[in-house]
Amino acid sequence: MSDISAIPAAAPHSSLHRQSARTKKRNAAEKRFQVYGMMAVGFGLLALVVLLASILGNGLSSFRQTHVVLPVELSEARLDKSGERDIEAIKKVSTFGYAPLIKDALARGMEESGIAIEGLDEKDAGEIISKEAPAQIRDFVIANPDLIGTTQEFRLLANGRIDGYFKGRVSMESAALDSNVSPAQLQLAEALKEAGLLTTGFNRDFITAPDASDQRPEAAGLGVAILGSLYMMLVVLVLALPIGVAASIYLEEFAPKNRWTDLIEVNISNLAAVPSIVFGILGLAIFINFAGLPQSAPIVGGLVLTLMTLPTIIIATRASLKSVPPSIRDAALGVGASKMQAVFHHVLPLAAPGILTGTIIGLAQALGETAPLLLIGMVAFVKEFPGAPPEGFFDPASALPVQIYNWTQRADPAFVERASGAIIVLLVFLVVMNTIAVILRRRFERRW
Repeated sequence: MSDISAIPAAAPHSSLHRQSARTKKRNAAEKRFQVYGMMAVGFGLLALVVLLASILGNGLSSFRQTHVVLPVELSEARLDKSGERDIEAIKKVSTFGYAPLIKDALARGMEESGIAIEGLDEKDAGEIISKEAPAQIRDFVIANPDLIGTTQEFRLLANGRIDGYFKGRVSMESAALDSNVSPAQLQLAEALKEAGLLTTGFNRDFITAPDASDQRPEAAGLGVAILGSLYMMLVVLVLALPIGVAASIYLEEFAPKNRWTDLIEVNISNLAAVPSIVFGILGLAIFINFAGLPQSAPIVGGLVLTLMTLPTIIIATRASLKSVPPSIRDAALGVGASKMQAVFHHVLPLAAPGILTGTIIGLAQALGETAPLLLIGMVAFVKEFPGAPPEGFFDPASALPVQIYNWTQRADPAFVERASGAIIVLLVFLVVMNTIAVILRRRFERRW
């Protein structure tokens, strides 16, 4: 018989409906942790909003450009004295021969519109038009020699300071202190706009045109950089995807588990954490100094970025292969499939979404790298577009992140605007690539 007096008495004031001091303390700590977490998330979102607002505020204006619309007489006496329309003779006329045509067209436009600015001579008036304008007309004449002797309407680039005035970057007060523009030139620009000879619209050339010199920020574009980045991503995709997937399949499915494979796995993980500039030094030593490949070429940049991307693809692919249940392998082997058939016919298709996602994320990471490309010479000023593949892989080119770095090092404020616009383009590419990765994962993902 048990002794009921041995049972301990309940605490005098304990109740399931009343919280003890210890419970209150624990609940308060949990609420504080939730508040800290919400504050951390809010701070991160605030930082992101400030960053995007700064980039968009400085860079959206680069997608608009100011042009001066003038009918220019393509004088046969200046451009083709022989009158034979010999293209080689026409090419001998330099941009200096086209500058007077623009000056005359501007003078006629001012006269017809009744524009007269006190204290502004003909030379100063002509400086509101970009130094790139003669090259624009020259390229047009070379492409259309039959139009020599006629009058054609051209949308000529306005000077960078004039463009900045209509975007709010330049004011009358700052122009009075600026040696590159005067208040009288800004007054002329306003008068031309009122007369319909000056317009501000979408800047398509920012996406398609090549880079320009320090004196012509209004003509600078991302065409060469976008094409160079595209060529490099093709090299990375062609090399890194098959090599990374093959290495992952061997290590995960076929390699024996011993100290050598353990050493390889540790080194792959370490390579994923190596600073990217180290891969640039490696590429400079091997691909340029030893192999003799050309500097500032997409093939070298692609090889360097391949080395940098391989660990990311291998780690993501191995994680995808591990996520496939062992029962899939066992079932395939149980019905008579070989080890290779089980891997390639069953395991690999199920792991494909993760592999594609890891590959796209690796490519997106490589697209934004700058340090390794600087070391292999892709920071050089490149005016000409690279040729079509495969020769184009060996031609000089630039890349989007390098072009951004290059523009931020230039003195003219217009290049800061261009750099912010290039960041927007780069972010759009990264968002698109990550969106594709999410779509592919959801589209091909299989649940079991």
